Amino acid sequence: MDLESYWGIGPKTSARLREALGADRAREAIEAADVETLTAAGLSAGRVTRILRYAAGGAAMDLLATRDAREVYKGLLAVIAEYAVSDRAADRVRVLTPLDSRTAIEDRQAAVADARSLWEGLSEADRDAVLDAFADGGLDGDRATVRTAGALRAIDLSGPAVEALNTLDGAALDEAERALAALAGDPSDDRLATLREQRDSVADLAAAPQTTVEAIRDSARAGDVRAAFVDHVVSETGVDHDRVRSAAEVEATDAHAFVTGALDALRADLRAAVDERLADLRADHEDTLAETEATVERARDAVGDLALDLSVARFAAAFDLTAPTITDEAGLAVANARNLDLAAAGATVQPVTYAVGDHDLPAGRSSSRPPTGDRVAVLTGANSGGKTTLLETLCQVAVLARMGLPVPAEHATVGLVDRIVFHRRHASFNAGVLETTLENVVPPVTAEGRTLLLVDEFEAITEPGSAADLLNGLVDLTVGHDAMGVFVTHLADDLAPLPDAARIDGIVAEGLTPDLELAVDYQPRFDSIGQSTPEFIVSRLVANAGDGHERAGYMALAEAVGSDAVQRTLSDASWSE
Repeated sequence: MDLESYWGIGPKTSARLREALGADRAREAIEAADVETLTAAGLSAGRVTRILRYAAGGAAMDLLATRDAREVYKGLLAVIAEYAVSDRAADRVRVLTPLDSRTAIEDRQAAVADARSLWEGLSEADRDAVLDAFADGGLDGDRATVRTAGALRAIDLSGPAVEALNTLDGAALDEAERALAALAGDPSDDRLATLREQRDSVADLAAAPQTTVEAIRDSARAGDVRAAFVDHVVSETGVDHDRVRSAAEVEATDAHAFVTGALDALRADLRAAVDERLADLRADHEDTLAETEATVERARDAVGDLALDLSVARFAAAFDLTAPTITDEAGLAVANARNLDLAAAGATVQPVTYAVGDHDLPAGRSSSRPPTGDRVAVLTGANSGGKTTLLETLCQVAVLARMGLPVPAEHATVGLVDRIVFHRRHASFNAGVLETTLENVVPPVTAEGRTLLLVDEFEAITEPGSAADLLNGLVDLTVGHDAMGVFVTHLADDLAPLPDAARIDGIVAEGLTPDLELAVDYQPRFDSIGQSTPEFIVSRLVANAGDGHERAGYMALAEAVGSDAVQRTLSDASWSE
């Protein structure tokens, strides 16, 4: 496959990868989602991530049909990456994509469940040992792989999650680790160490040849120069007699020239011997790697997959996530769901039960079971009532489910869709924003396949009267194309009668707390309009008024929204004037 066939790789990027890695190695890195290798070749981490996401699941990435849906997806990956067992595992988390088949989704669910069972069954000491095993000391590539594999096997882990790891050939792993270490640095070899020590000792003698001349002077006077030289060098360096004697076969006019020439020849001979020994060792180690190649490849897959699965398992355990039921039916339903962004920030979250389409969920902690069969829900209610948060939670559940990952709910049923259209409230009021929004929302609904729409405050981008008409039209369009949708609005009273497959739900503000916070029941009430309750907001302003003039002004607003309701709110909250 040509490099430019991959999404995001053009001629310049292809040329850079070919120069740095070669075409084959670059393709291997892309297919293996090897972020480290590709960034080392000169690509930015962000670019590598985008390339690898599309390489791993290009078609499935089309699920994320709007910028807001993609932002939710990226936000989820960022949270999961916080629980990665290593930097390499975090890289693999960041290139996780939605999956394009129910089988693939359920396979990943099973892998994550096995890894979570393993992780939650470990003692604290063994958890620390696992994390230490993945902390490979900054080693590169296969050295990190075989070292991590060996360290994990030493912990004596058991279960389906580590089956591939435990079936590796331990002896082959040990041999591969020694060979890789030797090839990456200084081989451990007694013969090589001796030759190097001898080479360095001869180099010391060669640096001061006059010392050797003086040491053999008496023998030299007797005419036995070479024998004296050989005996002295052997005693000083440990080099064997034959090697020294061979080096001493030099022609010279005097003792100094002889010693200098003989030591230079001996030093060159020892340098060549060291190089030859290194070459022999390298060849031996490369032969070892060739013999253990299959084991290293299996270790690479086993360690990489386990690192990814354990990372997701730690994330799932931290937030008490649950594997959703995947169905071919048109439905999205959650019981006691929590928004992951709020949970990750440590906020107190009221679980919410909600659904559109077909499902069989129980009521959860809500007062009633979510209606089933309604393809569209129009969600109404108070400002700061959690409507946008609910939309985002539904998007999080839908995206995580399609990635084969557990979701933040006690129960969830997720029907497979072809597109998720999530559109947050964008407070811009101009024709360009309206046009762009309609272009983002309408085409996915009318396209072939099934679409999930999660649209927040459509009225924020056009006049209220027109917004009600457009929202009516969008609800009709959604129902007519067998799509599913949740639409947040304050215009429920202005909507025309909805189709039979649509309903109106409401989130209710119940008053103000003694701390002047809006008291909201975040659980939507099905088939019920939720009021915006402006009297609660005005009551808070009255209570917080800085002086009499300010208070009088807010009381004038109280008359507009109903002063009795404001006074009743103040009385219920036990505030005194």
